Amino acid sequence: MNSSAHSDFDKPLAERMRPRCLDDFIGQPHIVGPDSGLRGALLNGRIHSMVLWGPPGTGKTTLARMIATYCDAQFEVLSAVTSGIKEVREVVSRAQSSTGRVVLFVDEVHRFNKAQQDGFLPHVEDGTLILIGATTENPSFELNNALLSRLRVYVLKSIEKPDLETLLERALTDRTSGLGALNFSLSELARDKLIDAADGDARRLLNLLEIAAQFSKPDDDGLSLSDSAIDQVIGTPVRRFDNKGDIFYDQISALHKSVRGTDPDAALYWFCRMIDGGCDPRYIARRIVRMASEDIGNADPRALRLALDGAEAYERMGSPEGELALAQAVTYLACAAKSNAVYSAYKDAMAVAKKTGSEEVPHHLRNAPTRLAKELGHGDGYRYAHNEPGAFATGETYLPSKLTNDRFYHPVDRGLEIKIREKLDSLRGKSK
Repeated sequence: MNSSAHSDFDKPLAERMRPRCLDDFIGQPHIVGPDSGLRGALLNGRIHSMVLWGPPGTGKTTLARMIATYCDAQFEVLSAVTSGIKEVREVVSRAQSSTGRVVLFVDEVHRFNKAQQDGFLPHVEDGTLILIGATTENPSFELNNALLSRLRVYVLKSIEKPDLETLLERALTDRTSGLGALNFSLSELARDKLIDAADGDARRLLNLLEIAAQFSKPDDDGLSLSDSAIDQVIGTPVRRFDNKGDIFYDQISALHKSVRGTDPDAALYWFCRMIDGGCDPRYIARRIVRMASEDIGNADPRALRLALDGAEAYERMGSPEGELALAQAVTYLACAAKSNAVYSAYKDAMAVAKKTGSEEVPHHLRNAPTRLAKELGHGDGYRYAHNEPGAFATGETYLPSKLTNDRFYHPVDRGLEIKIREKLDSLRGKSK
């Protein structure tokens, strides 16, 4: 083996297996498939600035390199983690002196601040650079509008299991870039475990496979790995969670909507996904309390109490014991009668309070702690409800005069709010 080949083989498996052409690209058929617009543009040597948005290990860097190759462009790479304005200016200078097209790939582009992002604008606009940014975060939130308006956003998805199986087989049989020369074999059980542990991440799959080969033992046919050893290779699987990132908020959204949709199974699943991903259970506890008020309210007031009890139980016991109390709260909230009447009433009342400004408190409702207040008529005419029949002062008003006929709270016909609505309708009927 010559030194060049030896050098290539010393590279990580994920790097050696990086595809060089569109036909070898794993996954993302909606972007690079036979009928995709981007594939057609590349085959015709046309290219535009873009953002590649997706989870780790879905092919963002590989696709960027491929784009430069198909368009016969110089390929420049920057990482927003380690680069700044100085490095950007150096790339721009090289691009301005280049006789051909220059593709600048910026990994983790969302980590550049607004000023750094603005630095790309004139060079993207005049064609000095073809900018390809890669990000795991939502570009709408992380990139400024001026830059985003000049870029086409492509959304990459997690690699599906059939594609991971194809990649795994390719890596095991490829004698030039993969492990084919080692005659390394894996049982079906080991393959399934590796693919499950990869969790949609092609790079993770190849990294685990490379470790598996290092853990393997020689036999008559080459190298093999026992089913018991595969668990040592995988270790403790780390699920994609991205604390405080898009996946984090997508999962808490799924939990909240599953509770609102009265699906205890889905609610429990998303709760467990977040716990498994490393989310602080205290954060989930706070959101559960919010759900109890926002989506259940007075249809079942026990929900708020149970949510608070779950949060308190977790504080007393910690993990993992306290997580069961939170799970109990989640399933109860999912099964409870639903009402957003209080939530809607609160929003409506707040909007009116902000719009109407400093409406005066009616005189009969004002406090009269001093002689002067009494002389000014504060409290005059107030009817003490407990002295009235049924503890209700028929015809009494409690809103400012301009808002007397406003209604904010409209109980629904579910749970306890059925009774509340009947009572309010009855009392309001007496006041007419």
